[in-house]
Amino acid sequence: MRQRSMDNDIGIQVSTVCLGAMPFGTTVDEETSFAILDRFVEAGGTTIDTANCYSFWVDGGSGGESETVLGRWLKDRGGRDGLTIASKVGSGLGPDGQAEGLAPAVIQEQLEGTLRRLGTDHVDLYYAHREDRTTPDEETLAAFHRTVADGKSRALGASNHAAWRIAETRSLAERRGWTPYTAVQQRYSYLQPRPKTTLPEGGHVHASDELLDYAGAHRLTFFAYTTLLWGAYSRPEESLPEHYAHPGTERRLRALAKVSAELDATPSQVVLAWLTGGEPAVVPIVGVSSVAQLDECLAGAELELPTELRQVLDEAV
Repeated sequence: MRQRSMDNDIGIQVSTVCLGAMPFGTTVDEETSFAILDRFVEAGGTTIDTANCYSFWVDGGSGGESETVLGRWLKDRGGRDGLTIASKVGSGLGPDGQAEGLAPAVIQEQLEGTLRRLGTDHVDLYYAHREDRTTPDEETLAAFHRTVADGKSRALGASNHAAWRIAETRSLAERRGWTPYTAVQQRYSYLQPRPKTTLPEGGHVHASDELLDYAGAHRLTFFAYTTLLWGAYSRPEESLPEHYAHPGTERRLRALAKVSAELDATPSQVVLAWLTGGEPAVVPIVGVSSVAQLDECLAGAELELPTELRQVLDEAV
């Protein structure tokens, strides 16, 4: 699998596709999780995404299960070197039952918990998982910078933030000499929800054209989650959420079917090829529950999308 450098001076490499570890330890058992991780690394994958809150909303989950399983796998395989591990803070439940936020004490405490569960002394990429407009940006950014200065994270990212907030906080960090966000993680796929739609999944923010433009212009590494819409590309008539029900979806599904048939590939593989070969290039985060599903995604990461077929996909709006 191909690797690319994040735009910073510390040499962090990310693989073409990032493995999402969210279901590990809850809806995907430990044995299957280990098998998926083994196959991903065997195929040349290096980048794994988790969060301190995964997955508290699943029956029996409390948050931290994903990091714990990933940490057990790292210990068992002895394979921390060469991997890019990303985690997040800000969406876990606080004492009041609301999002924990991004106060300095929360960032410090939660990072210590993440490192303990992962069994490592640092994460390669540490995200603000969602906005916290109740904590002054200066306090949040100073706390994130401290994690880098202390060697507990190598680079910083923002997830589920408005484009103007990312621009504003990056500018503030640079003025203060702090480590800026150099990665962005947002929801994004080939199909787009209706304009002005409020996504029903709490905290999800869809990437806007403005954010994509900003990320490309400033060479931020853009990670996309929910890239395969929970498997809906395989069965759109059954699985597409209501907020994707609009004429643009119908046109894009027809274009996707045409290109898939032309390339003898699955729709999901074509979507991944469209994401990874676009401008700006996107690093899709893929969450799978079996090795077979992962193999389909890996093939999509290697799929070459000819210019004329990309045009067919792009022009279906």
